[in-house]
Amino acid sequence: MKRRKFIGHAAKVSAGLMIAGSAGRKAFAKNDEIVMAVVGINGQGKSHLECFSAVPGVRVKTICEVDERLYPAAAEFARSLGVGKVLFEPDLRRVLEDKDIDAISIATPEQWHSLMAIWACQAGKDAYVEKPVSHNIREGRKLIEAARKYNRIVASGTQQRSFPHVQEAMKLLHSGVIGDVFMARGLCFKPRESIGRKPDSPVPEGVHYDLWLGPAPLRPFNENRFHYNWHWFWDYGCGDIGNQGVHEMDTARWGLNKNTHPKKIHSVGNYWAFDSDQETPNTQSATFEWEDGKVLQFEVRGLYTNNEDGLKIGNLFYGTGGWMHVDINGFRTYLGRKDEPGPGMDAVIVSRDAAVGGPKGFTEDEAHASSRIMHRENFIQAVRSRKVSDLTADILEGHLSSSLCHLANISWRLGRELRFDAHYERFEGDDTADSYLTRNYRYPFVVPEKV
Repeated sequence: MKRRKFIGHAAKVSAGLMIAGSAGRKAFAKNDEIVMAVVGINGQGKSHLECFSAVPGVRVKTICEVDERLYPAAAEFARSLGVGKVLFEPDLRRVLEDKDIDAISIATPEQWHSLMAIWACQAGKDAYVEKPVSHNIREGRKLIEAARKYNRIVASGTQQRSFPHVQEAMKLLHSGVIGDVFMARGLCFKPRESIGRKPDSPVPEGVHYDLWLGPAPLRPFNENRFHYNWHWFWDYGCGDIGNQGVHEMDTARWGLNKNTHPKKIHSVGNYWAFDSDQETPNTQSATFEWEDGKVLQFEVRGLYTNNEDGLKIGNLFYGTGGWMHVDINGFRTYLGRKDEPGPGMDAVIVSRDAAVGGPKGFTEDEAHASSRIMHRENFIQAVRSRKVSDLTADILEGHLSSSLCHLANISWRLGRELRFDAHYERFEGDDTADSYLTRNYRYPFVVPEKV
């Protein structure tokens, strides 16, 4: 399609989405079918397809994927899940024009997360958005505005909020099981190998590269910046602090019971050991402090490391009466000077049948799959009820936790401590830092001022 025609068509589509989103939707009846599209199928999208297809009353109609080379395997995977025939479409705008689609799940590179969800809201669709829910702080706020304006259900993929043992741990922390919690320490000790260096190359046949880039700057195609490795480039990702780390960051903030942005942020680190194309650090330490002095420490170690109290990925909480260890496997508390064992709980592993009543067939390597399904089922429950309060991870929670990752990265990139105004979501007297709160969007993939 020629550029002039493409831009004109994009403008018409955008206008159509705005009109479609202007009307609210009544709650679904108990037995009404929820029709979904899964956006992205190479990585996390497979989990989306598996989990949503396991929720009773949900039908995945369409897979939206810009790499057509993945279609045959995705179709076979869908058949293996009992989904049957699915449609394939590379352009989300065409998917959003489908009046059958009630909701989408977004498992794309991060530069797309907020814009796709905003488009969905404007089109009258609900959205489940993978973490982090944004590529920068401003667009995360715009996504919240869109969700509220169009009365849409928008959930964050911070799925640990649906893990029963994590919910119990947070309940105990907030009730004072270890006293007043004054510090949380989040850990992301995840070994990563070098991605090496690769030259630019022609766009592979079947890849809709312009759609893959979306809001990101136009650059020559490079395999090292494409599937999965996009995490390590600022144009598309946020490094491991925003990849695996955002899950633990979310739990840490939850445990501290903080529902605002921090006042002070300082992050240091480097990219050590390897000579590669990677831009994000593989070793990073960040400290966040709130107005009342409570602190969240977060550390990424991507090379070689010991663990901390057996943890490599998880959280430690410190209170005036003891401390807590929590990860995907459960939690433990230790009280007083003698570290006397307090309340604890192992992770609850439930079969797919017990979790949502769907068919059997989980593979053993899908660790804690029932909790992941429960998080998706929670989204569907809220879609049916039309109550934001039914969500365990509303988009506001996803925004606050994703913003911690962005704040840490801004401090790291500038090499200095920052002070943040939580109310106005901008830095205090720091225009340079403020420039990182948004990005230069590539037309027509623009997050507007007014959504």
